[in-house]
Order: sequence, then C-alpha cells, then structure tokens
Amino acid sequence: MISTIDDKLSSSSEGKFIPTNYGALGTLVTVFFFWGFIAAGNSVFIPFCKHKFNLDQFQSQLVDTAFYFAYFIGALTLFAVGAMKGNDPVAKWGYKKGIVYGLLFSAMGAVVMIIAVKIGTFPGMLAGLFVVALGFSLQQTAAQPFAIALGDPSTGTSRVTLGGAINSFGTTIGPLVVGLALFGTTAAITDAKIAGLDLGSVILLYSCVGGLFIAAAALFYFSKKVPAGVTIEKTEKANKALSMLLIITGLLAVMFVPIFSSYKGDPTLLSDVDKHSLEAYRLKWLLGAFAIIVIGLVYINVSAKKNPIGWGAMKYPQLLLGMLGIFFYVGVEVTVGSNLSELLRHADFGGLSSSEATPYVAMYWGSLMIGRWAGAVSAFGLSKQKRIILQFIVPLIAFIVLLLVNSGFGYNMVPLYYYVICVFIQIAAFFISNDKPARTLLIFSLLGVAAMIIGTQTTGTVAIYAFLSGGLCCSIMWPSIFSLSVAGLGKYTTQGSAFLIMMILGGGIIPPIQGKFADYLQAGSTVDGYGIHASYWIAAACYGYLAFFAFVVKGILSKQGIKYEATETTAH
Repeated sequence: MISTIDDKLSSSSEGKFIPTNYGALGTLVTVFFFWGFIAAGNSVFIPFCKHKFNLDQFQSQLVDTAFYFAYFIGALTLFAVGAMKGNDPVAKWGYKKGIVYGLLFSAMGAVVMIIAVKIGTFPGMLAGLFVVALGFSLQQTAAQPFAIALGDPSTGTSRVTLGGAINSFGTTIGPLVVGLALFGTTAAITDAKIAGLDLGSVILLYSCVGGLFIAAAALFYFSKKVPAGVTIEKTEKANKALSMLLIITGLLAVMFVPIFSSYKGDPTLLSDVDKHSLEAYRLKWLLGAFAIIVIGLVYINVSAKKNPIGWGAMKYPQLLLGMLGIFFYVGVEVTVGSNLSELLRHADFGGLSSSEATPYVAMYWGSLMIGRWAGAVSAFGLSKQKRIILQFIVPLIAFIVLLLVNSGFGYNMVPLYYYVICVFIQIAAFFISNDKPARTLLIFSLLGVAAMIIGTQTTGTVAIYAFLSGGLCCSIMWPSIFSLSVAGLGKYTTQGSAFLIMMILGGGIIPPIQGKFADYLQAGSTVDGYGIHASYWIAAACYGYLAFFAFVVKGILSKQGIKYEATETTAH
C-alpha cells in the first residue's frame, strides 16, 4: 500500500477495512476504455498501411511494434527521471495529474497522426501511434496502482479487473467502430475497400480521438471525486537498476535493427529458399531479444539479493518475477489472437478466409471481456450470495452480448454457440479461485497450459475452441500479476508500476517469435498447416511460466510478512 497518498487513501496496516472510493473509481475506468479501443483499432490500420504503403506482412506489423515498444520507452523514461532525482515523478505529481498528463500526451500523438496522414508517410503514422502509446504508458503507470489504492489492498485486484472489463469492452468494439467510421461497414472489408479509403476519414477519426483524450483529461482534472494521490516519501536513486535497464535497452536495439533492416524489397520476388533463409535470420535475432529480457531480469534478481542498495523496487523478488509475468502474459495474449487467422486458413481448421475467420477472432478478444466482467463483480459492495449469483450470470450475459453484437454487424456466430461450454468451465474456475490473486492466477494459468496442449493435439472444432479459450484464461491475469507484484513495495509502488508497464514489450517480441517458429516448422514438413498448429507450444510455455509465478509468489510475500490472501474478499 502507498504511504501518505491522501487521507482518503490511508493505510490498512492497523487492520481497519478501507471502503472503495467508487466515485473516483468510476472516473478512473474511463481511461481503461481508451487503451483497449485504440490498441484494438490498430488491427484495422495494419491492413490499411499494408496496402496503402505497399508493405510486406512483416513490415505492416511495425504498427504493433511501434505501439508496444512505446510502453517500454515511456516507462523507462519515467523511471530514469525518478532514479536520477531520487523522487518518482508520477508519485510527486500524484496519480490524478499523471493520468491527465498522459491523456494530453496521447492527444499530441493524435495530432502527429493527422499530420502524417496528410503528408502520406508511413514512418510518420508510426511516430503518431508511438506518441499515443507513450501517453498510455504514463496513464497505465499511474492508473494501475491508483486503482489498487482506491480501497482496501485485499480487494485491489477486483478494482483493476473492473478496469480491465472496461478495457475489454473497448477492445471488443474498437475494430467494429473504427471499421464503421472508416469504411461505413464492419463486414467484408476487402482489399479494394482498404486501397480506396479516403484519407479524410482517417483524419476525421483521429480528430475525434484527440478530442476525446482532451475531454477525458478535463474530466479528471476538474473531478472533485478523484483524490490527488500524491506520495511525498522519497525513494532511493536506484542507479544500479537504471544502468542495467539502459544496457538492456541498448542490447535490444542491437537485436531489432537487423530484423527491421533485413529486407526492404517486394517479398513476392523472393524464392522459397530465400524466404526460409530470411525467416531463420529474423527468428535468430528475435530469440536474442527474448534472451536479453529473461537473462537481464535473472541477473538483476541475483545481484539484488546479494546487495539490495541501488536497485530500488527491483530488490523485491515478487516484482522481478512479476515483470517476467507481465512480459509473458502480454506476449501470450497477443500471440494467441494474432496467429489465429493464419491457423483457421488451413483445411484442418475450417479453411476459412480472413473475412470468415473474423467471428472467431472477435470471440477470442471477447473472451477477455467475458472473464473480466465476471471478475469485476467483486469490485462492488455485494453480499456473498449476490456475488455468487452474479459471477454465474454475468459471464453468460457477456457471452450473449458478444453473439448479439457481432451478429448485428453481419457475422455468422452459429459455429460458436457451443463455446458456452468453455465459459461454464471458466465460471467453475472462478468459484474455486475464490477471488484470491495467487490461487486465481495459478488455476487460470494451468487451464491455459491444458487448453494449448489440447489445441496442439487435436484439430477441428475442439482445437479451435481450445485456442479461443486462451482468451478466457488471460482475462484475469493482468490484475492478478500486477497486484501480487507490487504488494509490499510501499514507497516503491509507482516505480514498480513503471517496471511492470515496460514489460508490455512482450507483445512485440513473443508473437513474431511464434510466427517465425511456425514458418521454420512448416519448412520441414509436408503437412499443410503443421507449422502454425505446432507453434502454439510457445503459448503453452508462456502459460507455464505464469503458473510457476503464481505458485512461488505467495511464499515470497509470506516471507516478507505479507499475508496477501488472508482476507476473504466477499464484501467491500
């Protein structure tokens, strides 16, 4: 728990239960919607940029790379400033101002995006998305611990889950709204429609987005319900942590430069042998980037144990393990969904076109909404009986809403009716987990491992449902990992939050690793679709680490005297 955050956010160290500040929480969750809406809307801009600027598939993915890498750079910058001054900037400004500044920064990104579209430059559009995401990194650094601080620590996970539920709503409707705004439809968005898109529509869209960022900033700034959330306690400069992170950043740059510069021509002109050679070359450097993150954090953990001075928040093992947890979580969440369309293209999985695969991709991302809506039930002051009833009903309502919304936009959802079986399994998992973060993360991680194994060992509907259920498994992971990672950090909470936000970088590393791994496996097989099918073992490994983190973190916190799951979160 943060010390000295306002009288309203006083510590619960004396055993007194802190009621949730619902007025502030209601205002806070609006920014969670923006993150999901804009990030999911990128799925429309990827094919747009590919056709408008004559890019190959790998180059078009730079849209996501620029977006996710901005989180790393933004959070690193915040930490660097705090490490040098010995005073965390977000803590000094207060969570409220931190979110306002982040929203205004994202509005600047919208302006850059508009200018880039007018000029007609792809690097300029990447720069615009990068600036938007830089603002998001500041917002997330402030908003995540703020949500935990707006009530009792034992119920912090539920409040972050509520924000995640709103975020998932934005993720679900983002592509639909963006597609509707740009093309006048969401179904059958063909290459011809993308190629003939009026750039004025893009300018209008981002003008509206920028206006919404400014409006949200004003809402936060003038809201009397939202406390300032200022932390006045000094933190150590953490020079060792800063030096190590700068080294990691430099090494990552070394890994990414040859990946992005490896080929700039028309990929259709390459022979199959040259394509395989290129993919192997890029995979090598991607694995190098992955190794740098993992080895770097392991080294920090070992060094901090020997001498914690100079490491700041990184001296806490729960945070370091949680950083890897966020890295793998974001990576697996993005990679399962990003590779789904390619999987469904093959005969053993329906042989679906991109348009026909849309309902399945929508259900995957919607699955995150289903789980987060269910998890958000505990964020409200309900009796145990009402909570149990709602945790059973809400996921089913969310599932029906998904079916109705996507059907209303012209998609055939009939093949997904029986997916409700997976939803019932998730409901059972919720009851077993009993709102306890470590137990919840362990159960859902093990379900994720099981789902990926079932998916890789089967074909057809069973395999498709198994892979889709990865969304249900991921739905509650972010709040569980985040709250367990910052537990007990005290004055280092915002610093630890910045470290966790950096690890969103996993969304820019693990998905291309799976994609390149799929290409590599397919090159050695005569079975159509073998590569992409078997590549989901990457996802299984990610879920495996998350299960490991859930298993060990409770013991780590217990050794520090933190009984994080001692309180039953049945009411607020």
